[in-house]
Amino acid sequence: MNLEESIEMTVKSCGAELYDIVATKENDVNVYRIYITSKEGVSLDKCAEISRLISPILDVEEPMSGNYNLEVSSPGIERKLKKPKHFISSIGEKVKVKNFATETFKGELLDANEEKIIIKTTEGEVTISQDEILAASTYFEW
Repeated sequence: MNLEESIEMTVKSCGAELYDIVATKENDVNVYRIYITSKEGVSLDKCAEISRLISPILDVEEPMSGNYNLEVSSPGIERKLKKPKHFISSIGEKVKVKNFATETFKGELLDANEEKIIIKTTEGEVTISQDEILAASTYFEW
């Protein structure tokens, strides 16, 4: 079992789903960020509980070299969409998608599967293949 699978199993045991894992550097500090979701929402207590359970796993199987900060949080209302399951769970939400031709499409995500997504834009429906997507995220009109 690899590190991501261990983390995913731990998150599921707490009644949540693993959304994404990001290893980054912010202000010269390494950050290992674990995003979780739950139908009931993600509370601060849930993040703390999962952080306490994952920390010993990371002590054994270090995710980054050197010192790092572990963060467990919700991906938020405006979240990145990377995997087909992210798109599938975001059907009905507003999305912004950039393809490799650097065209940007904004609108409601009507459908998604392993191969493609369909977005309702102001110009009509647009179908984009999953392998043509350069970057995507949900957005909220404030």
